[in-house]
Amino acid sequence: MNSLVYFSTWQGEVIDNRGKPKEEWKESSFAFPVTHREENDTDAFVGWNGFVLFKENVDIVKLAMTYAYQYQVYSEACGRCTPGRWGGRILYDLLDKIARGEGELSDLEHLKEVSFTMKSTAKCEIGRTVPVPLLDMMNYFEEDFIKLIKDKKSSKEYGKDILNYIADITAPCSDMCPSHVDIPAYIEGIRDMKFENSLKATKKTMPLAHVCGRVCPHPCEDACRRANLDEPISIMELKRIGADYESDHGLDFIYPTKKHKPIGKKVAIIGAGPAGLAGAYYLTLGGVECDVYEELPVLGGEVAVGVPEYRMPYDKYYKDIESIKALGVNFILNTKVTKDMMRQFEKDYDAVLVATGTRISKKIRAKNEREEIKGYWPAIEFLDQINLSVKWGIGEPVDLTGKTVVCVGGGFTSMDVVRCAIRANAKKVILLYRRDEKAIIGNTSYEEYHEAIEEGVEFKFYSAVEEIMTDENDNLKKLKINTFELVHHEDGKRPSLKHIEGADYFIECDYLIPAVSQDTNMDFVPEDWELDLTSWNTFKTFNNTYMTNRKGIFAAGDCEYGPMTIVNAVGQAKRASSVILRYLKTGEVFLSDEEIMEDHLRKLRVYNKKEKITGWMPGIKREVSEKLDVETRKHSQLEVNFGLTRDEAINESQRCMRCYYIAMVATSNPNQKGLDND
Repeated sequence: MNSLVYFSTWQGEVIDNRGKPKEEWKESSFAFPVTHREENDTDAFVGWNGFVLFKENVDIVKLAMTYAYQYQVYSEACGRCTPGRWGGRILYDLLDKIARGEGELSDLEHLKEVSFTMKSTAKCEIGRTVPVPLLDMMNYFEEDFIKLIKDKKSSKEYGKDILNYIADITAPCSDMCPSHVDIPAYIEGIRDMKFENSLKATKKTMPLAHVCGRVCPHPCEDACRRANLDEPISIMELKRIGADYESDHGLDFIYPTKKHKPIGKKVAIIGAGPAGLAGAYYLTLGGVECDVYEELPVLGGEVAVGVPEYRMPYDKYYKDIESIKALGVNFILNTKVTKDMMRQFEKDYDAVLVATGTRISKKIRAKNEREEIKGYWPAIEFLDQINLSVKWGIGEPVDLTGKTVVCVGGGFTSMDVVRCAIRANAKKVILLYRRDEKAIIGNTSYEEYHEAIEEGVEFKFYSAVEEIMTDENDNLKKLKINTFELVHHEDGKRPSLKHIEGADYFIECDYLIPAVSQDTNMDFVPEDWELDLTSWNTFKTFNNTYMTNRKGIFAAGDCEYGPMTIVNAVGQAKRASSVILRYLKTGEVFLSDEEIMEDHLRKLRVYNKKEKITGWMPGIKREVSEKLDVETRKHSQLEVNFGLTRDEAINESQRCMRCYYIAMVATSNPNQKGLDND
């Protein structure tokens, strides 16, 4: 969505509407934060790619001075070069001198000289980019600086709190991470061999470090600026280094902050999967008493019973869980929450966080599709039986010797199904997917897809089941498969699938496992609560606060959004826990300034895939971890990925370009409640 601006230099696009009536203002092509809160207009936005004015008469000198000050606040310069270490301080001191009316013309020239030096020679990105908008301001509004210098007067807002200046620090990788993990910080901890610092940086927003270092789809790597130079950093695998260091060395659990004193409030959490665990973690750190109710006999939710042992060893996952239990969280297992229990929770607790996940497998909408068919095996039920028997010896082991298994889907669940079927000794395993190889890699990961191929999974793309055929005893016999082709449209819409007439074929099989998606079970929700739901039968929450339309009832994770990744679920729960904590303290539901800035930056898009990277050595090979050999892993549940060795991890961490950026908004009508970041 384009933004109406008074002046902008963002990413080289200069929009200059000075001297024009507002109805003639030209729009920018970027989606800038024109409001900070609903009631707060934005006067200006400043960041690594330039600056934007939304109104006339902004005090440009104070704006520049305040942005330069943020360099001191965040102190994220690596300190490995003189321009980065001292340049930012010089910029602020000179701008402050000019803003208070004591500047000289030589100061302005010195400002430009230091800015150019930092921009061209600073080692880290924050040192290179802070001068960018300052140079633009001095270039396009030089007369404002010169006037203050000549008149020996302070700027009109110097020493006054007319506007509210709100800043945040991000990086392209951190911005793309749904949990907003401080990725450069934990990579730096590895580079400096300070592994405890690395884990502490991760746990600020991601308590499940063992898990996310193994089974995260790592969208952060799609936004790694190193990819513009050669290959992205192996961000996911570096994350597990700190976690494994903690558990392998038997250290006391490392927490990002000290646990706050009890605030006298209690929260019920429904579900002990990633969202429920993360919500309990951050609420308990904040001094809230938490009771977590779980239907399964084990903790961990779908990661425990759905994600196979060869991808996510439960003993590693349980280290993450133990660190949460050690905070004093109370877990109640084997407890299926009912409508009456929910009504009682509302009376007994100060808030309720629903984090139930999605555990009902959707149908593939084929003719004769019925759960009664012998051989029809929904993915969640299949994975439950596999993993409960493998990890805890609960139930009968799955033996598919001599059987042909067909799975339908194109996400992580379907990948888990087919690779588990291989390990259950199936004779043949086929995955049907309506789209192509590129799409399935995008839905999962390159590694997951190619490891499945190595293990013998057969992929059939542009294919879907039209009809399920059975014998007289209702045993599955074969499937009628439709074949499709991709049709591109001239209007630029997403390509559609067209059935190829005469290209249908049949597959004889013993089992059909639908793994196309999952639904949320809403049986526990009282009808008289009249909770709003989305068209996907998930809880509808409002304004990114994760509160439903019923006061005090929050929802996060799959039950709010639909089937999502672990890192998404944790990111939602982290935000929800912060909002709940403020709600418990104030009775109000609102986002902090930091959270609002996160949303602003996500819309603006921090990563620029067209950016030309200079000043770094290209062609440094990405480290690749050793994997278990194919024949061994096909017949065992041993972890496939050994992870990077210490030397490999340190080498890989040195490829990181430490791409921190500072962004700042200046808003009218400052509202102090958003400054409580807990």
